[in-house]
Amino acid sequence: MRVALLTYSTKPRGGVVHTLALAEALARLGVDVTVWTLGRGGDGGFFRPVDPAVTVRVVPFEASSEESVGERIVRSIAVLREAFDPVDYDVVHAQDCISANAVRGTRYARTVHHLDTFTTPELAACHERAIVEPAAHICVSSAVAAEVQAGWGLSPTVIPNGVDAERFASADATDPAGLGSYVLAVGGIEPRKGSLALLEAFALLGRPDVKLVIAGGETLFDYRDYRAEWEARARELGVEPVVLGPVDHDALPSLVASAAVFAFPSTKEGFGLAAMEALAAGVPVVTSDLPVLREVFGTAVRFAADVPSLGVALKDALGNGGNPEEGRALASHYTWPTAAHRHLDFYQRFRAVRWGTGPSMRD
Repeated sequence: MRVALLTYSTKPRGGVVHTLALAEALARLGVDVTVWTLGRGGDGGFFRPVDPAVTVRVVPFEASSEESVGERIVRSIAVLREAFDPVDYDVVHAQDCISANAVRGTRYARTVHHLDTFTTPELAACHERAIVEPAAHICVSSAVAAEVQAGWGLSPTVIPNGVDAERFASADATDPAGLGSYVLAVGGIEPRKGSLALLEAFALLGRPDVKLVIAGGETLFDYRDYRAEWEARARELGVEPVVLGPVDHDALPSLVASAAVFAFPSTKEGFGLAAMEALAAGVPVVTSDLPVLREVFGTAVRFAADVPSLGVALKDALGNGGNPEEGRALASHYTWPTAAHRHLDFYQRFRAVRWGTGPSMRD
């Protein structure tokens, strides 16, 4: 079976991490997998090495400081569409709205990792088309699948994420970066990651011996105004966060494992892969109180519904990390081989839809 997985970036965002891990797990099952992506900023490959059993196609995409976010979205779609030929594959599987729009005109499947509300017209249209036009849908949690069903009358197949639990469970937790005691958030400074709420909650701790560390942040979108607001508020609160930016793939597990607490105050999520990796590392996790995170994490994390409760949960986690074994066991439950087997079953059914010889998978 020839499968094309398409994503929008080479950077370590959640959907890209998912795409590569899924591709490698499928290849180990004997599937002929090709991953297509856009090489932004001169990138000729992904943020980490990819198993050579997976074919990688990086389409050059030159950055332009002159264009708006909307213009960049439209051009991203056009460049990927021009390079990709769906005829070569039995299954075409897009992982985001940009790659989904790039493969319009063929029958394709799409994973809806989470739903967003966009104000940029081009991005809002991209998001809508990438939900209504696919011939079949996958969601990584039942909560997101329920949102898709409620909003569009569709019934996605639910296939949870896998987690490379051992990579984080075996990481060096002796603070090789020399940061001391810290609360860690991964994903950069942006509205969906709840960065302002985390800043406010951290200030409530009153713990000068503990740092707030922010890692990650590669994104297609322009969050400069939000970042400026966040930095101004940090100065007002007297908080001096350590902003690392993108962290090398090999260094990330130790950074996570050495944290005193992992903070995950997102406003929207599809599964919570970064928080699950922290559980695998034995780190206490505090998350926002979202239905999807209740579904995925159960009793293994502390939930917070607002800034005051987030501050209380962080303080409690710093004082009493609890038993890490529940979190480790939960993380080890979600494996990429299991996800790959379930995707392969989905693909075998979808292949008939792709070529018009089987029933619809849309409902």
